[in-house]
Amino acid sequence: MKIGVLTGGGDCPGLNAVIRGVVKSAHREGIEIIGIYDGFKGLMEKRYQTLTPHDVQGILPKGGTILGTTNRDNPFHYPVKERDSVVYKDESKRLLANVEEMGLDSVIVIGGDGTMNIAHEMAGLGLKVVGVPKTIDNDLSATDQTFGFETAVNTATDAIDKLHTTAESHHRVMILELMGRDAGFISLYAGLAGGADIILIPEIPFTIEGILKKVHARAERGSHFSIIVVSEGCQFEGKQVVEGENQGNPYNTHRLGGIGEVLAAEIQKVSNLEVRTTVLGHLQRGGSPAPFDRILSSRYGVAALEAAKDGVSDRMVCLRNGEIRTVSMAEATHVQKSVDPMGELVKTARMLDISFGD
Repeated sequence: MKIGVLTGGGDCPGLNAVIRGVVKSAHREGIEIIGIYDGFKGLMEKRYQTLTPHDVQGILPKGGTILGTTNRDNPFHYPVKERDSVVYKDESKRLLANVEEMGLDSVIVIGGDGTMNIAHEMAGLGLKVVGVPKTIDNDLSATDQTFGFETAVNTATDAIDKLHTTAESHHRVMILELMGRDAGFISLYAGLAGGADIILIPEIPFTIEGILKKVHARAERGSHFSIIVVSEGCQFEGKQVVEGENQGNPYNTHRLGGIGEVLAAEIQKVSNLEVRTTVLGHLQRGGSPAPFDRILSSRYGVAALEAAKDGVSDRMVCLRNGEIRTVSMAEATHVQKSVDPMGELVKTARMLDISFGD
């Protein structure tokens, strides 16, 4: 057998561990693994290499992906140069032809909801494909947890710990803007772990008045500083804050960013508080994966190889109740997971006197 593997969407800690899991387990089964560069773009351009156990030696603790990745180049909406302009066409049949030419029996696709949607559509055209869920946002409903999330929370929690000391020293309100397009899991978990005073997430609408109420209440108790954690996807006055168009991205039309600065300006407008903003940004995607993510990624890689070897297609490996299983791609991409505003974690935060700005 010959099986391809690619990484799509944004990078995150644990991608290399999945690739390693696929390659090492395939070697035991006598299966050839073809590493495809830069996601679906590599399949469109036939850029790949054979991966051996030697090629994945030492990559378990490394962040990023040795294969490269992209969140563009959707084969159903693929950029094609015609004369002096670029037009977007459905090139899915070209991708299928390339897979056949490369002699691949199946393709293991590692990515988030956008990548899984493409994989599901390609499966409908006959491509044998197995998915592996990846997103630091942890917003795929078909799995209890995606790899990369744990490491991102660790990074964010460490940042909150560091901000506490300078906030207290200067009597400031410190805003930490974290990733989280439509789901606030990173902010909620890191805010709880780091002892934030206010956590703002997309699932719970907030007001400036609600934020100030908490900050002033702390000041009256003698705590003249506050830590505010905010997800980048939070809405202000009914819409998300964006920093610019994300041209050519088939998943998201806008690049989120700037909610922290907007909040700082609004708070300072109606108070005499000194406010500073830190945007953690892509630091959450980088670095060595936490032990949990290394183990989960390895389990996913082995399970994906087993599924592909058995001829399974249009399914994604997932973690459910502590066990690795597979679910249909349709189920995996049907509903996005989000924080339950009435759930146990939110209730715990409220009982710990953490405000959600509402």
